[in-house]
Formats: sequence, structure tokens, C-alpha cells
Amino acid sequence: MNLTQKISNILFLDIETVPQEENWNSLSHETQQLFEKKTQYQRKDEFTAEEFYERAGIWAEFGKIVCISAGYFITNEDKNQFRVTSFFGDNEYKILVDFKHLLNKHFSKASNILCAHNGKEFDFPFIARRMIVHQIELPKKLNLFGKKPWEVPHLDTLELWKFGDYKHYTSLKLLTSILGIPSPKDDIDGSEVASVYYKEKNIQRIVKYCEKDTIAVAQVLLRFNNEKLLNADDIVSV
Repeated sequence: MNLTQKISNILFLDIETVPQEENWNSLSHETQQLFEKKTQYQRKDEFTAEEFYERAGIWAEFGKIVCISAGYFITNEDKNQFRVTSFFGDNEYKILVDFKHLLNKHFSKASNILCAHNGKEFDFPFIARRMIVHQIELPKKLNLFGKKPWEVPHLDTLELWKFGDYKHYTSLKLLTSILGIPSPKDDIDGSEVASVYYKEKNIQRIVKYCEKDTIAVAQVLLRFNNEKLLNADDIVSV
């Protein structure tokens, strides 16, 4: 694809989200009604709002972030090293503040951009909306108010793969499979995160899954640019 961005200027990321409450009955009556109206089109007559609540994590109005994994390249003359770090736990406010600190301290330059798979439709707006809910001032890289499309500092591997075909959707799992990249979906998938969080209470399992997705996005971009993939020894958790 001959991407013009310097790879060390890109912050790759992935988020994992869950419903704000474990159980439907923990919601206020007003919130239940609002969720019912919000999801009416998706549910149709197949599910009640209560039955559909397990999917609430995909909406920023009814979900919360439990993990943000971010990775970046350190380049030298002969090889790339990819460093990945995660912000996770029960305190969404702290997750968001810590992630904002990373952006402001290390990725606030005009040349820095964010990259995720389906990030423009999900990860980036979800993070921004949850920051607004928590009254956290948006960092520059997420504050898109007044920006023209070509001024938005975001890359999306799904969008790149579309090549202008707006009807086309390809999952990260499918993309890694056809490009010969190790699959990040060898343990759980997104539909199981809420159960792992609330039932198993295994946040480390979610973090591992989230970091694998972040690494996979970086690998996809390398393949798009016809560059050598990362080996296990090239990846460092920090």
C-alpha cells in the first residue's frame, strides 16, 4: 500500500467493553426503557430488551471499558521491536485517565496517529464518549470537533482493506487468517468478554486477549505495507 506514515509514529490499540451492570435488574427503570428503545431496531421481535442486555457493551451509553491495550514500534537499523502495554480493571475512570496520559506524553505530536481495526466505528468514538461521560477533557487525538476528514489522525485497518468499498466488512480474525498472521482469537472472542469479566472475574484473560488484538492490528499494517512480520521475540510487554 506504500503507507506514508512512519510506523514509529503510530499507536495501535484495541479496547474491551462490557455492560455497565452485570444484571438487567440492576438497571434503573428509566435505563431499561432507554435501552429498550435504543436496541429496538437490532432486536426486532427476536429478543426482549432483557435478553439482549448481554450485548450492551457495544454501546457507550450502556457499556464500559475494562481494558485498553496500546502498542507502538521502536525501530532501529535492522529490526522492529513492538512494545505493548495495557490499562485495565474495574475503575473505568482510571483506565481512561491513564490512557489519556499516554497519549498526551508520548503521542501528541502532529505526526502521531492512532490505528485500530474498525477503530473509526467503534474503539475511537467509544473511548471519546466514555471520557465525556466521566467529564475527562478529550485529548487532541480524540477531539474531532471541527476537523475535516483528512485532518483526523486515525488509521483503520478495516477501512484500508475496503479499498473504497463501503459495503464490505472483514473481521480481524478473517483478515489475519488470509494474510498468514497468527490468530488473536485462539482463546475467547468479543462475545465472551462480559462473561469472563463478570462470571469468571478473570481480567488477566481479557488483557491477554486485548493485547493479542493490538499486536494483530500492527501485524496487519505491516503486511499491508509488504514488510516483515513480527516474531515473538520482537514483542515486549511493558
